[in-house]
Amino acid sequence: MTAINSLAAISVAYVLMLFAVAFFAEQAARRGRGAWLSSPIIYTLSLSIYCTAWTFYGAVGAAARDGFEYLTIYLGPSLVLVGWWWVLRKLVRIGRSQRITSVADLISSRYGKSNLLGVGVTLLAVIGTTPYIALQLQSVTLSVEVFADARDMAQSDEPFTAFWVAVGLAIFTVIFGTRNLDANERHHGVVMAIAVEAIVKLAALLAVGAFVVWGISGGVSGTLARIDASSLGHWEVNEGRWAGLMLLSAAAFLCLPRMFQVMVVENDNDAQLRMAAWAFPLYLMLMSLFIVPIAVVGLDVLPEGANPDLFVLTVPLAHGQEGLAMLSFLGGFSSATSMVIVAAIALSTMVSNHIVMPLWLRWREGGASVSGDVRHVVLLSRRLSIAGVLALGYFYYSLSGGGEALSVIGLISFTGVAQVLPAMLGGIFWRGATRIGALTGLSVGFAVWLYTLYLPSFGPGTVLPATLFDHGPLGIGWLRPQALFGIEGLDPLLHAVLWSLSLNTVAFFAASLMSFPSPLERLQGAQFVNIGRAPSRTRSWSGGIAESEDLMVMAQRILGPPEAQSLFLREARKQGVSGLLPDPTPDFLEVLERELSGSVGAATAHAMVSQIVGGASVSVQDLMAVADETAQMMEYSARLETQSQELTRTARQLREANEKLTRLSVQKDAFLSQISHELRTPMTSIRAFSEILRDAEGLASEDRIRYSSIIHDEAIRLTRLLDDLLDLSVLENGQVSLNLRRAQLSALLDRAVAAATQGSEGLTIRRNTASEAFWLHTDIDRLAQVCINLIANARKYCDAPNPTLEIRVGQSEGRAVVDFIDNGSGVAPDQQDVIFEKFARVSDREAGGAGLGLAICRQIMARLGGDISYLPGQGGGAFRILLPGDEALAAQ
Repeated sequence: MTAINSLAAISVAYVLMLFAVAFFAEQAARRGRGAWLSSPIIYTLSLSIYCTAWTFYGAVGAAARDGFEYLTIYLGPSLVLVGWWWVLRKLVRIGRSQRITSVADLISSRYGKSNLLGVGVTLLAVIGTTPYIALQLQSVTLSVEVFADARDMAQSDEPFTAFWVAVGLAIFTVIFGTRNLDANERHHGVVMAIAVEAIVKLAALLAVGAFVVWGISGGVSGTLARIDASSLGHWEVNEGRWAGLMLLSAAAFLCLPRMFQVMVVENDNDAQLRMAAWAFPLYLMLMSLFIVPIAVVGLDVLPEGANPDLFVLTVPLAHGQEGLAMLSFLGGFSSATSMVIVAAIALSTMVSNHIVMPLWLRWREGGASVSGDVRHVVLLSRRLSIAGVLALGYFYYSLSGGGEALSVIGLISFTGVAQVLPAMLGGIFWRGATRIGALTGLSVGFAVWLYTLYLPSFGPGTVLPATLFDHGPLGIGWLRPQALFGIEGLDPLLHAVLWSLSLNTVAFFAASLMSFPSPLERLQGAQFVNIGRAPSRTRSWSGGIAESEDLMVMAQRILGPPEAQSLFLREARKQGVSGLLPDPTPDFLEVLERELSGSVGAATAHAMVSQIVGGASVSVQDLMAVADETAQMMEYSARLETQSQELTRTARQLREANEKLTRLSVQKDAFLSQISHELRTPMTSIRAFSEILRDAEGLASEDRIRYSSIIHDEAIRLTRLLDDLLDLSVLENGQVSLNLRRAQLSALLDRAVAAATQGSEGLTIRRNTASEAFWLHTDIDRLAQVCINLIANARKYCDAPNPTLEIRVGQSEGRAVVDFIDNGSGVAPDQQDVIFEKFARVSDREAGGAGLGLAICRQIMARLGGDISYLPGQGGGAFRILLPGDEALAAQ
């Protein structure tokens, strides 16, 4: 047999291959060449994480023990996908519109963005998924033991093997599952690795099946004869158990955190669902095609007592097919690792968003309003959560001893996560569902599952005392865990499914009918239930006392500066507001909250915005919007509201334009006065000192030199002013000729800093030269002129005790940008929209100049094919240069 060392080497090589696949997929997506990563076929293959080690190994074992009952685990998800337009399409559209990050986020967001519900679903998901992770560790450990010879088995340690498998999966998941803070962003590397694993495990199972049918049984007819002669040839259907297992597998398919992650969070469009509706049931059919032949042949050729869960490995090994057995091992390894990776990502997101971040907001002084980047807090919490989830799985495996059949462990996990189903379906189809109802139903279902199935799975005397199984708590026989309410004779699994889901559903509806939803619950209920109809105009904010700059500071901490600035700029343009900051209207607050929820979850995002705005406030008009008006009234109201918004937007634009023209007129008058003074003063000085030089007799040589120097300096001053006016005129008329050449950005900035700070030591400049090491093809002199002007302005106008200017190079919308940010008081908000106009000055401080510098900069950047803008909310004066592309705009 193959030695364990060889098996370990092949496994490590396979994992490194997955690392390479994930890495190159991430790189392709980052470079904008990853459109194929969002193709429907990749999406369909990613759904294969449903097929875990239970499906790969345990389905054969289930067939050997219970016949064709294993088919129920495939039929449930197939029915869900065939009817995708009823439930799945609605879930996916809700996920995209509400920026849902997990199944806990879905429940929390639907029921008034309740973090208590989010915590409850998170705990249920973590506890319910723990047996499933233990199942994967057990399957890998058992498969390793199959390959060990007698000497290796004596030396091997099963818990030790499981431990290192858990460690390796944790490392892979941390590297490729927590690269992006926004959980709505596709994990391209992970998804592509899962797609590759889907092909590997399908190919492995088909290869083993083909060998069993044609290599051992002599073809299809021989295989059918073996099946007829075996116990599986007498097909007996237990209708109740089949129906229960199909319901359970369909519920788990919708509620499993890993399935929700790939099916809803990673979904881009309905086209992916349309293909998956037929392609994934086909994939499941191929996975199940050879299950029965492998089980029958294994029972025939292997000694009595052989573990049927491992027939996929032991049958090829028994016939000397070590290469095929190795391929089969890789298939099982792929099944286990893909499930653990995605489950860990989904659970870590839930733990971070619903437990860690709310506690961090509550304990940290200042909450959401303080400055600083919290992205590292979220990412660290997710990475630690991944390690914690895998540690729990390993602990369950060690505590339970790994003695259960694989299918039994999987069904325990299915039953736990299925408790979310009543709250999920009730939330998306019934507007009367309430937070109290969801919380009550989940609590009852979780408690019943824990008592009747989860804790008993450890065995009598491990967690629950053995007397409890025989006599019930306090001797109350009708409360025995596996004979609840005196109903005996039921299969323990069906017994737990029946009572947990029934009591869960009854409690959910009863508590919902007896409680009244809050205004925010009613608004969210309308948006969830009516997601397929016309877009809802309801909102959970009626405005507040927030300043846009405070919201910008908070958004930059969560989304990062480039993403936050892009969002605020887009919303400002949508409102018709000039500049970067939109008005904090209810619609904008709703958009901001949804963007933040993609990173920290709906409940945490709502809490952060509430801390700044002053709390959510639902108006009477919003409550009226979710009442059951007639369709005609709703349509008429929507038309009026649209027209009102258009009129408001137009009036705002006219008002802003009038205010801007008024300010420009005042500045123009000031400029005319200033420019006449600036022109008259040097001319008067030149004339006066020229007359002295001409008329004075016996003038000392020192005085003659001094007067000549004054004339020279005043002439230079006059020339500089006229040059600025002529330069601006040439740029505005498009008569400039550009001298295009290549140069490094770092060299250009070195030159600008040297020129702007010559003879002055009052300004400290901070730069990251590593980010400046790339080439430009533009008019280097003109671009340097812009940089010199911005640095000189910071030197003149920064009013901080220790003036500091940071020059930061980055990316925005695929273009390189250079930000110039000082630590002064910045530009007043009412002046930010006119500072690039002629005659404007960035400060009232006496620093000389006629207010033409920034106007010239704007014209230069326009001719070069770039842009220059002011960035508010940066704590000081901040200007951004959008560097030119490959082509500059030459004179027309």
